[in-house]
Amino acid sequence: MKRHRVSDTTKAFENALATEPEPARYRLRLFITGTTPKCARAIKNIRAICEANLPGRYDLEVIDIYQHPEQAAPEQIVVTPTLVKKLPLPFRRMIGDLSDNERVLVGLDIVRRPLEAKTPGNQHGV
Repeated sequence: MKRHRVSDTTKAFENALATEPEPARYRLRLFITGTTPKCARAIKNIRAICEANLPGRYDLEVIDIYQHPEQAAPEQIVVTPTLVKKLPLPFRRMIGDLSDNERVLVGLDIVRRPLEAKTPGNQHGV
């Protein structure tokens, strides 16, 4: 029986910790109603955000609920445009033309929500 030296095992463990995990793949569904200007802006905006921040790491499905109304009910879509983030968890939903890049990035958990500045009357940053 071959014996492993402790240093070999430790080195392998340290190497495993040093490697970065593969970034999460995003699965997004954008529900629209036809070719309204607001829906067209939403498509343009989410594609630009994804290409800039998630290149090669996202799947975007655009669903026109006029053509596929059966897909709106399971997602409980009542307003369009609505972006649904299926993966990675947590599940999120955003409504509107997605023109506020910072809000979309925070909503998709691509960037963290910036902490509000603490003021003398606001000790907890709330």
